[in-house]
Amino acid sequence: MFILSLVCFIVPVHSSQLPNATIMDLSYKNMDFAMNLYRKIANYHDKNIFYSPLSVSTSFAALLMATDDVTHKEILQVCNLEQLDVDDQPQLIPRLFQDLQDNISHNGSLQVEQSMALFIRQNFEVEKTFEDDLKIFFQADINVLDFGNPKETIKSINDYVRQKTADKVPEMISTLNAMTQLLLVNTIFFQGAWETPFNPDFTHNAPFHIDNYNIVQVPMMFVEDRFYTMEDEPLGARVLKLPYKDGVSMLILLPNKKTDYTTIDNEITARRFLSWIRNLEEMKLEVNMPKFKMERAYSLHNILPEMGMTSLFTDGANLARLSKAGGLRVSEVLHKAVIEVDEVGTTAAAATATGIVPYSLPKRFIINRPFFFFIYHEETNALLFMGRVIDPTKN
Repeated sequence: MFILSLVCFIVPVHSSQLPNATIMDLSYKNMDFAMNLYRKIANYHDKNIFYSPLSVSTSFAALLMATDDVTHKEILQVCNLEQLDVDDQPQLIPRLFQDLQDNISHNGSLQVEQSMALFIRQNFEVEKTFEDDLKIFFQADINVLDFGNPKETIKSINDYVRQKTADKVPEMISTLNAMTQLLLVNTIFFQGAWETPFNPDFTHNAPFHIDNYNIVQVPMMFVEDRFYTMEDEPLGARVLKLPYKDGVSMLILLPNKKTDYTTIDNEITARRFLSWIRNLEEMKLEVNMPKFKMERAYSLHNILPEMGMTSLFTDGANLARLSKAGGLRVSEVLHKAVIEVDEVGTTAAAATATGIVPYSLPKRFIINRPFFFFIYHEETNALLFMGRVIDPTKN
């Protein structure tokens, strides 16, 4: 699973009310931003959704270091970072993102890798402070390209993306605006093995109910073990935690049969998400879950203005900390995400250490209708990816 967000041009850092903010505060703020962005994306269609809130937020945290005035304030507001912006601590937000990334990647066996690259047009002068901070806080690669040769520039960018996503995304961009002066590319790659893998011998075709009138046949995986689950009765949905190895889990939110998934969209918040995690209880379960693959691309420059981020994409953009050159604005914010969910996993070493219990027929958690999923880092509650599956047969 991985994700990319690509931003043409760039943005800075300023004031608020949590001078002693922690990465847990950042994760909480990012989670609410994720839910807000999800709702905007969901307004456009009733199809599958998948994206990385962390990737998008990281891109704009880098952009914050380049902006000022109204452009700066709009990014803070839309990304829900206002309380983390402290006047006398201009580096607080980028440092929190740096600490969060370090915390996620400190376990050498956990494959969650983020990367960032700045592609600059020849003879375009970037402010040294911005360039240095980009390297310090985001370990960004700085590349000078001949944008006058679009074919070679596109190849260089796509080669970078291909390498950072282990060849999963062979093409990020196919065209390049002749006026582009600078591109910021952020990638995030995750590969997880289930702590309790599904047995491929038990995978079989089964019905998935898209709605009351449309049913598709999908490869349905099966596993029986002890899992953490809970029921959100007011919401009309059940929750299941499927852990990967090394501290990352997928949380499934399955609306009840009589609950329309669209009624849940406005109820998903960071507060509610954390309440699910706190109230999980372990029990023996039979889990049936569809295999699915998804690739999704979003033109966020068409969505973010509706959330209040407008000046960044106009001639009124203030990118003074990026360059003294005037007339700069962001022309595109592209976000591409890919996920594949299957049985793959290594048998957990502790699989037999759950204790012996009297035999009883386990309860069942059958994911055979539209559902939501969230992939998060357990130690920090950082939301790495989130999505909605309406039809598992649609890539």
